[in-house]
Amino acid sequence: MSDGVLLEMKNISKEFPGVKALDNVSLNVRSGTVHSLMGENGAGKSTLMKCLFGIYSKNSGKIFLEGKEVEFKNPKDALESGVAMVHQELNQALKRNVMDNIWLGRYPKTGGVVVNERRMYKDTKDIFDTLSIDVDPRTVMSRMSVAQRQMVEIAKAVSYNAKVIVLDEPTSSLTEHEVEHLFSIIDMLKKRGCGIIYISHKMEEILRISDDITVMRDGTHVISAPASEFTIDKIIKCMVGRELSGRFPEKKNVPGEIALSVRGLSSEYANVRDVDIDVRRGEIVGIAGLAGAGRTELIENIFGISARKSGEITLYGKKVRNRNPREAIREGFALLTEERRANGIFGILDIKENTTVASLRKYLYGGVYLSDKKRREDTEWAVKSMRVKCPSQKTKIRTLSGGNQQKVILARWLLTEPTVLMLDEPTRGIDVGSKYEIYRLIGELAEKGKSIIMVSGELPELLGVCDRIYVMSGGRISGAVDAKSTTQEEIMTLAAANV
Repeated sequence: MSDGVLLEMKNISKEFPGVKALDNVSLNVRSGTVHSLMGENGAGKSTLMKCLFGIYSKNSGKIFLEGKEVEFKNPKDALESGVAMVHQELNQALKRNVMDNIWLGRYPKTGGVVVNERRMYKDTKDIFDTLSIDVDPRTVMSRMSVAQRQMVEIAKAVSYNAKVIVLDEPTSSLTEHEVEHLFSIIDMLKKRGCGIIYISHKMEEILRISDDITVMRDGTHVISAPASEFTIDKIIKCMVGRELSGRFPEKKNVPGEIALSVRGLSSEYANVRDVDIDVRRGEIVGIAGLAGAGRTELIENIFGISARKSGEITLYGKKVRNRNPREAIREGFALLTEERRANGIFGILDIKENTTVASLRKYLYGGVYLSDKKRREDTEWAVKSMRVKCPSQKTKIRTLSGGNQQKVILARWLLTEPTVLMLDEPTRGIDVGSKYEIYRLIGELAEKGKSIIMVSGELPELLGVCDRIYVMSGGRISGAVDAKSTTQEEIMTLAAANV
């Protein structure tokens, strides 16, 4: 092993029934550095990390930690050996408090029997103070934001005195301020000599924070080099194996008459107050705003998920009530939710079930039976048109990468043939190649006359895809701008306005 290498993964291979997920992949992580791992969804990044963390057993290859060969039987074994992983999809005991989550399975005890809560509180507080995390250790997890819960997971990794910490899409749910806080924590961990494996699809972020970058494609190693040798274009070319002509497809849709009109919409409980918006036929309308501005709450209210206090919704001049999602779907509305694992996928079901679950009425014959043949045909269309990487339709959706799960959910809603398609962070955690495909699909749907509302925290995405953008602040609309002529600065000014 070369000097300074903290972790070496050498010629790792992993096979699942019907697919070779990893083919002789190697990765070296130096002490006190951030090593970013990049690749399209399904490239094998998460599989490689799960082999490191003891979730999967590799078929071949070797792993060395500080020069010593290791083979972790499970995540507990990995944690106790100094390897920690903060997953993109957090798996926490939400009904327990913060310090319970950090010390679960290793509670400090008095006399080996009674849990020493005073010590547990103090140890948790000490770690939080070191990391500048402002959270009460006694707070119940379910009462905290996703960003705060993610910081708790990072603190948990630190509590194990981890030598290697894997961060999987750590900024996908963070505000700009929270991202800066995370980066300061990473700098502190680097100074301690930790090796950070950083997985993200955000190019600018990767180039800013990385010391080294490894790119994977289709389960193989493509390139490893210092971050200084990469540009965004070079990373994209290595990831997808081809040039992408621009990050966004050419806009060809032509907005027509007003299709959806929302007037005076206020939510009974959520942060939505007196909202007016219009969406034209064949138009892509973006919703921008800072965290907590009410973007998600707005489209959930339109879809009937949350109780409406007041307001009126009309679709092509017809009043619609959308008192619940079932009624909204019948009226021609569809909603792709932000948290795909929490309220998007049915993890224990296969791809076919997840693809067709919102359209079961169209597969009925005899009023009782479901046509399995038609469901298989539609699922085959979804897999091919969305380029979902999977062994078969019978594959459990929870085993797919996050991006491939997102493609399945999007296909599910397209099968309902909606008039209004609402997308909440449709490309979160998705690689650049798949993002381009989804942008292209959104554009094609608009060309066919669909009205699309798109919520995103990435301003370049809204500017590149949308025709117009509404900006929210404090649950209200603070302004509307033309995507062609506006700037990120103008949008941020509106997002910070008091209305």
